[in-house]
Amino acid sequence: MGDEQRVPSDQLLRDARERFEDGTDFTVAVEEEFALLDPASLDLVNRFEDVQAAAAGTPAEAHLAGELIASEAEIKTGRLETFADVPATIADRRAELARLVAPFGLELGATGSHPWANWKDQRIIDTPHYRRNDELLRYVVWKNNTFGLHVHVGIRGADRAIKVTSALRNWLPELLALSASSPFAESVNTGLHSARTQIFTRFFPRCGVPDAFDTWDEYERYVRFLYDTRSITEHTQLWWSVRPHLAFPTVEIRICDGQPSLAESQSLAALCVALTARIARALDEGEPIVQQPHRLIEENMWRAIRYGLSGELIDLERGEVVPARARIERLIEWALPVASEIGAAEWLRVPDQNAAERQIARFEEGDDLARIYGDLTLSPSRVG
Repeated sequence: MGDEQRVPSDQLLRDARERFEDGTDFTVAVEEEFALLDPASLDLVNRFEDVQAAAAGTPAEAHLAGELIASEAEIKTGRLETFADVPATIADRRAELARLVAPFGLELGATGSHPWANWKDQRIIDTPHYRRNDELLRYVVWKNNTFGLHVHVGIRGADRAIKVTSALRNWLPELLALSASSPFAESVNTGLHSARTQIFTRFFPRCGVPDAFDTWDEYERYVRFLYDTRSITEHTQLWWSVRPHLAFPTVEIRICDGQPSLAESQSLAALCVALTARIARALDEGEPIVQQPHRLIEENMWRAIRYGLSGELIDLERGEVVPARARIERLIEWALPVASEIGAAEWLRVPDQNAAERQIARFEEGDDLARIYGDLTLSPSRVG
């Protein structure tokens, strides 16, 4: 959801532009959101404050954050200068969080939605930032019991960051199809591969696929309009699936479902970074990237939400419908030269089945939700 804004909007925008102008290309930070679970029932439990207190004064304190509800914890890699450090750091942070919750007898859920939790049983954490969002959004924020994976990629240059963000819109559906892990919610098979995306992006204002912007000035005028009209009070209230982050000189990709598999989390991070770097390279070299209309990207978004990696996506430049897997393989092929340069190439892969497909297959074979979900939780024994 984001951090509390600590400076006036004018200063925030001025400082953000300066940070981007002085930024460093392709630094990386990864954030993963996890459910806090009772190990016997696998129900969500409101224990974040206990976990936070246990982290105080330990190395884990800097990496832990609250995320809206008290039955959720976020763990962050922090800024890493190169992708080479990302896979091991993701593994370390997961293990760190699992060890932190173990004394409380908790396990961690790592799919995009909890299969049966009732949102009415969840409590918003008591911080100024989340109290403000609770007051602002009410039912909209109460229903958002979802868990995602976010990737920040450093981009140097304010105009360049806006152009990279606008280009990334085109491939949000591919990233979602690959990452889909949330077919179950409210005790039903939703028929979707990413119930998380439908719950979050269709409920929240200023969410999902953003408009395309060409320059920082154009983007800044829009953000100032939101502040001036009191539509937002904090910059993180732009909850788009990809956004330039105004507190860091990064482009933040926010479309991915949470991942039960460490390997798939690492691979998704690799693709997000490699794709962002490939787009930046294309812009630098004058390679044309068509900014697809919002209405067409949304057609692919729905396909990704509904069918995930099992479905089809539209090649928007050719008007052809192709398997989602083939679209992602082409995307990896396009990004591969730059991925090799930044050390991400070996992590790029498309699994035989993603997390949503694996869960759906077991459900269709007659397995129940508790067993399916239980096999996807993280504990110290499972994360090393």
